[in-house]
Amino acid sequence: MSLSSVKRLGKRVIDYPEETVPVASVTEWVGNLINNPVQRAKRYLLSLFPIITWIGRYNVGWLTGDVIAGLTVGMVVVPQGMSYAQIATLAPEYGLYSSFVGVLIYCFFATSKDVSIGPVAVMSLTVSQVIKYVQQHHPNQYTGPVIATALAFICGFIVLGIGLLRLGWLVEFISAPAVSGFMTGSAISIAAGQVPGLMGITGFDTRAATYKVIINTLKGLPRTKLDAAFGLTGLFFLYAIRYTCLTLERRFPRRARVFFFISVLRNAFVILILTIAAWLYCRHRKVGGKYPIKILLTVPSGFKHVKQPTVNSNILSALAPKLPVATIILLLEHIAISKSFGRLNGYKIDPNQELIAIGVTNTVGSCFGAYPATGSFSRSALKSKSGVRTPLAGVITAIVVIVALYGLTSAFFWIPTAGLSAIIIHAVADLVASPAQVYSYWRVSPLEFLIWVAAVLVTVFSSIENGIYTSIAASLALLLIRVARPRGSFLGKVTIRSSDSDTQREVFVSLTKDNVTNPHVKVVPPSPGVLVYRFEESYLYPNVSITNSVLVDYVKANLRRGKDMSNVKLRDRPWNDPGPSRHGGEADQAVNERKPILHAIVLDFSSVSHIDTTAVQTLIDTRTEVEKWADHPVEFHFAPILSPWIRRALVAGGFGIGISSSRTTPDFAAVVPHDGRSFKETEIDRDDDPESGDIKKDSDVSVSEFEPVVPVDTPFFHIDLAAAVRAAESGVKHGRS
Repeated sequence: MSLSSVKRLGKRVIDYPEETVPVASVTEWVGNLINNPVQRAKRYLLSLFPIITWIGRYNVGWLTGDVIAGLTVGMVVVPQGMSYAQIATLAPEYGLYSSFVGVLIYCFFATSKDVSIGPVAVMSLTVSQVIKYVQQHHPNQYTGPVIATALAFICGFIVLGIGLLRLGWLVEFISAPAVSGFMTGSAISIAAGQVPGLMGITGFDTRAATYKVIINTLKGLPRTKLDAAFGLTGLFFLYAIRYTCLTLERRFPRRARVFFFISVLRNAFVILILTIAAWLYCRHRKVGGKYPIKILLTVPSGFKHVKQPTVNSNILSALAPKLPVATIILLLEHIAISKSFGRLNGYKIDPNQELIAIGVTNTVGSCFGAYPATGSFSRSALKSKSGVRTPLAGVITAIVVIVALYGLTSAFFWIPTAGLSAIIIHAVADLVASPAQVYSYWRVSPLEFLIWVAAVLVTVFSSIENGIYTSIAASLALLLIRVARPRGSFLGKVTIRSSDSDTQREVFVSLTKDNVTNPHVKVVPPSPGVLVYRFEESYLYPNVSITNSVLVDYVKANLRRGKDMSNVKLRDRPWNDPGPSRHGGEADQAVNERKPILHAIVLDFSSVSHIDTTAVQTLIDTRTEVEKWADHPVEFHFAPILSPWIRRALVAGGFGIGISSSRTTPDFAAVVPHDGRSFKETEIDRDDDPESGDIKKDSDVSVSEFEPVVPVDTPFFHIDLAAAVRAAESGVKHGRS
């Protein structure tokens, strides 16, 4: 359709002779991918080491904040590292190895200043279950440390590959309630598994399903030992110091930072007091080679287990069934933590680079005897509140761990294991979702609340592995359901009048009550014979059948059938379309005659960002079905088209092009200065348009001032929904005239 056939916009419009409007080109798309390969490669290599971008600007002010944060985290990570090694059923020094390598290496690859890498509770519990699984299926072949270091190397290598290939976006498919449910269930499992150690109860497997551990713990309460005096006392003081400091912070806000650091040191303080108490009580009470309470005993100083990890085909096959869940936990927990602190402190993390960071951390750490490490929520929060300025604070923390590993191991001998259990329970309690958070899931999305509940229950009554798989599967299932069964609605008009002026405009809302718009507002349907339908998802192969059925069924129920089936013999009717009954044919035909004739269908594509081959073919089928019902051509209008590829796909399906019966003019907009293309002026004759009205001509309009926003060779594509509906309705009026 040439521009000379369009008959509005002031006095003149522009006609570009023999010009075709370009469509999206595959060549251009490929060209954008391979554009400047050298520069892209250079940027990629530089992105692998983010430290290069900021280390040159390092200053004394940053150093002060990093030293304070690094020392603070170091005071916490030493007792936590040994405690988490206890969860992993490893000797305490392995927790220190993981703590040292994690905080040291991460700073060179980090895009987050707040995250602290090291042993964490959930990963430690997973390691214990992996060790148990391998030793059950391959008895007397591999020790716990060999399995743990091999797991760290293999999982680290997998995560490193995911990061290098820039596949970090895969984590986005797991919803926040699913992660929260899995973390809550894991925290309950860890806490339940530490209660026997807190009370000195033995005689059953603390790595069994959580509900079994809880039942056996309750049965074993009569067997409580003296360890409970140390464990319960430590747990009491941990919470007492915490809540006392919080109360004092609120009462004395000027001293808030002092009380904060006192609260931070509670782990080290409690362990120190319990260690002194254990030493005073146990040093002269060794009977039969055993002490009256369970203590940590000898912790080797330095790196006694530095060696190449044992990785061969046998151990790889033994670990294979557990690698997916370990890898998922490794990357999922870290990405969730780094993103949350990035949002909290106003910077953006690179998920792929973060995966590279923990991948390198674990592959290198396995050579130091470290077991899998990832981001810690509690230590990251502590690091952030301590005023950390750059990732270099991790080096300070690493120094603290080295000092402890070489200079304090003799003191670690007397640490009561019940005290470490108290620290673990106190730490993982923060991972349990609060009632307010859980209620917010219910308020926002009841289905996601059910995913949260399912993740918690499966983790508690089965295993962490099944819990993470359940949460992931439920998240993906919900996503597919939402894509496959999208919402959509037929629209009508509402006239909006501004309260502070006389201006008014038309908006389009659902014709049916949707609990969004005011039910008392009058919604006017479009002109008879025009349907307006809004998509609420992209138009893709999982949902096209639903949309096709909605449109076709609505047309058959509400628009006139073009062909009088009462005159068609029974043997000529389709088997699935009996038509009007023999006795009530006249009445049925009278009802049909009262229905409006279908003229146009307007599709609101404002939420459609992608369209595929199946969708275009289904749209063609929809057009065929409604035209067969109406027994004449039906116009399909689209607004707005968000992507050149959507335009290309629709044009390829035969939509958008052709001659429209519309009597409206496309929307024009001011253009950039003339670029040298040839054009000619076209005078507008308004007299041949009965609906144009007597509009005053403006002789000052320049031919180079305006062009159509949407190319005129696609008259069924419109810039917005209002323009599309006006075009469709004007076509109905023109057809009647």
